[in-house]
Formats: sequence, structure tokens, C-alpha cells
Amino acid sequence: MRRVRYHENGGPEVLRVEETEVPRPGPGELLLRTEAVGVTLPVVRKVREGGLALPAGLGGEVAGPVVAVGPDVTGFAVGDLVTGLCFGDGYADRSVVLSAMASPVPDGASATDAVALVRCGLVARGAYEAARPAEGESVMVTAAASGAGHLAVQLAKARGAGRVVAAVGSAAKADFVRSLGADEVVTYEELAGPAPLPFAPVDIVLDAVGGELLSPAVAALAPGGRLVAYSSGGGTVEAYDLLVGAKSVVGFQMALIARHRPELMERWRRELWEDFAAGRVRPRIHAELPLEEAATAHGIIESRVNLGKVVLRPM
Repeated sequence: MRRVRYHENGGPEVLRVEETEVPRPGPGELLLRTEAVGVTLPVVRKVREGGLALPAGLGGEVAGPVVAVGPDVTGFAVGDLVTGLCFGDGYADRSVVLSAMASPVPDGASATDAVALVRCGLVARGAYEAARPAEGESVMVTAAASGAGHLAVQLAKARGAGRVVAAVGSAAKADFVRSLGADEVVTYEELAGPAPLPFAPVDIVLDAVGGELLSPAVAALAPGGRLVAYSSGGGTVEAYDLLVGAKSVVGFQMALIARHRPELMERWRRELWEDFAAGRVRPRIHAELPLEEAATAHGIIESRVNLGKVVLRPM
């Protein structure tokens, strides 16, 4: 089979396509003929910054039909179209996923739909629910054109937000986020600048950026507002800035929900597909690229120009 690996840390140029034997699924595992792979910023960062023993494969969200079933697997059969997380060689034309972390793709949806919707949609939905939203409250979504952010904009509108502000890195993304349902658009420069905010403060901020944008995002909250931090970008907030406005910051991590509240994750997943079928939430695809162009896909993510999801198509 063909797979993408890297033998040294660095930018997209370190990715290599290699030939290797097709793996066999072990106990509790499924082998997929990979039709779609979702490219994510955390994986791109891992290639550049390190953290794994080298050479290393690239994991992530994958989707495709089941071609082999390992021992002790129930609920799946050869031919089923499924999506799940691959912790080994995900950038490959065959991938192994744990059946416990796989889910069926419903009729009428493709493998590309699945890798663009499920994982990013679960993160977006979970971050929104972590804010404990009330009907009609206003929401600002940072990284609003990203894989998760563009779904968060749509989910907030579908779940009853009264006003949605999309925060983006460039004004060139304004038309895209407005097409998702955003009522107002602000650039990071405007959000962090010395001038007054170009929009009324919001009740909720869903922040996928962190870093230097974290404090301006807190400043954009109305009194009693809540910021949900779900990025790996770090950042600090002054306690006084929370105190004077009775504001709060909460962290959200999907892995904890998967580990401790699997029934909640399953409900969110089911409702995501219901929203998809009803047209309330539609994943947007910035680019679909062959496996051999994985470096191009990583370059798109690193440059932050993507409008929606970047997907690799190994087959």
C-alpha cells in the first residue's frame, strides 16, 4: 500500500510517499480502504515541531469502506462505509481504526462528507455546549473559516444563537463566513486593535486560536459572558479582566468527552448527521488532493488560507 511518512521534523517538504505491506486488523480493529483523510492543524504542527519517534506516520480522521474485520469486532461488516480516527498510518490507501472509535456513514453521505463533518463537528458542537448557551444569545467564533470553525458558525445558528460574529485572520474570508450564516465579521487585527470593537459585545466566544488573541477575545465578552477555549494555542488571561465583568473561561477537550461521556458523544454525532440531512449544517471543502500532494495540503493549512476542510483522497 501507499502511505505518507516523515523521517525528520520540518515543514511540508519532509513528507514522503512510501510503499509498504497492507496491515492486518488486530482484535477490535477494522481495516479500511481509505477514500478520504481529513488534514488538521494539530497533525501539521506535530510534523513541524516533533513529539514522536521518527520515522513517523500521520494519524487522523479517515473514512472508507471496511475491507477486513479483526477478531472480537461486532456491529461492523466488510463493505460498510465508516469513519473513525487512525492513530497509525492514516495518510494511506489502507488504514486501521479501532471499531470502538468508528461510526457508520449514513446513506446519502460520502467519505469526504464524513471526514469533514464528524470530528470537527463534534469539537464545534462540544465547544458550543460547554458555554451552556441560552436561546438567542450572541456568539463569536474565532478561526471561523477553519475546519471546525466553519461548522461552529453553522451549528450556533442552527442551535438558536441570536447573532453570530465570525472572527477571521483576513478580510478575504468575509464573504465565505457570511455564506455560512455569520451576521457580522471581524478580523483579528480589528479585534486586537486599539479602536473600539466594530460590533456589540457577545455572550459567548468559541476560541480556537488562543495565544495573543485570547485577551482581546475575553474583552469582546459582555458582562457575564463565557469564553470556551478549545485550541492548543495557549495564552493567558488576567484574573482582573474576568472579575470586573463577571466573565468566565472554560476549557474544552473532545478526548475527555469520548473517554468519560461516550453516550453524549454518540448523541452529538447522531444529531450532526440529522443536521446534515436537513441542510442545517454543510461541511465546505477547500481542496481535495491526492495522497501524493500531502505536502500541498499541509502548506494550505500552515498558511491559514483554507476556507473549510482540506481533504486527501488516497484512492
